[in-house]
Amino acid sequence: MIGRLNHVAIAVRDIAKAAAVYRDTLGAEVSAATAQPEHGVTTVFITLPNTKIELLEPYGEGSPIAKFLERNPDGGIHHLCYEVDDIRAARDALKGQGARVLGDGEPKTGAHGKPVLFLHPKDFCGTLVELEQA
Repeated sequence: MIGRLNHVAIAVRDIAKAAAVYRDTLGAEVSAATAQPEHGVTTVFITLPNTKIELLEPYGEGSPIAKFLERNPDGGIHHLCYEVDDIRAARDALKGQGARVLGDGEPKTGAHGKPVLFLHPKDFCGTLVELEQA
């Protein structure tokens, strides 16, 4: 079911400052910041040879990242994203095994323009998991 690691998401307070660390200090390829109002975040993607890093900054009122940063003032890893071949089949199989899908359980369009779902961290060793249609 689980495919390759698509990205590791890191919550940050200042996305421009964080992007500069990856670009200027580590020499990574860094995308432009993109507002994702439907998800309450602004994103930047850092391209690595084998995966991506996603920087997340709060966007708008009620951003889930703002709440994360209240609990983790220095920021940190927010979630891991894995690719799946069929997101609905993966969702149904996981729910059948007792995993909890967050929200209404229906895939939403993610930052890459593909369907995504989030799985409850208590069901995955304390880690918020995002599934993305490959």
